[in-house]
Amino acid sequence: MFFRHVRHLIAFGLIALLAGCAGFGARESVEGHGSPALWSQHKQQLSALDGWQINGKVGIRAPKDSGSATLFWLQRQDYYDIRLSGPLGRGAARLTGRPGNVSLEVANQGRYEATTPEQLLGEQLGWSLPVSHLVWWVRGLPAPDSKSRVTLNADSRLASLEQDGWQIEYLSYIEQNGFWLPERVKLHGTDLDVTLVVKDWQPRQLGQ
Repeated sequence: MFFRHVRHLIAFGLIALLAGCAGFGARESVEGHGSPALWSQHKQQLSALDGWQINGKVGIRAPKDSGSATLFWLQRQDYYDIRLSGPLGRGAARLTGRPGNVSLEVANQGRYEATTPEQLLGEQLGWSLPVSHLVWWVRGLPAPDSKSRVTLNADSRLASLEQDGWQIEYLSYIEQNGFWLPERVKLHGTDLDVTLVVKDWQPRQLGQ
């Protein structure tokens, strides 16, 4: 009876393990020349980053608009403060909030609120931009809540990423405080292309 019970436990453990592996595989497909083991370590390290300050430039190409702006992005766990100066001739724009409570201030237009940043940018600027995913993509990580297809470079970091209809190219990285972080990124959506150039990365681990 004891051995039968042990066999059942082992069988259950194997089934659970296989189910877990199947679930992980379904979430993320890994290709390229890098090492999956090193990629896993890299992801674990970057996932611990829950705060940063970024200064850089962003270029945007949309059906009705195109142009560039300076970027300031402050992240403090689930709170973000993203500022664009001079975007597409609209003046300054500032997106702040946390899950469920987001506000957008646009120069000479006013202040708007919504429950998601995607809703605000779509309604006020006409951009279909997955801001909730950008919190992950800007670190060189796929968002964990949907399927992704990643291609690794020779250093086992992201060379490209496909997720939720977006294609992201990671053109260069910069090392800061022991973290290798994206420096030049191109995002291709259905009707929106974004180029991000980070001039200054200040990563933080606030939860420790």
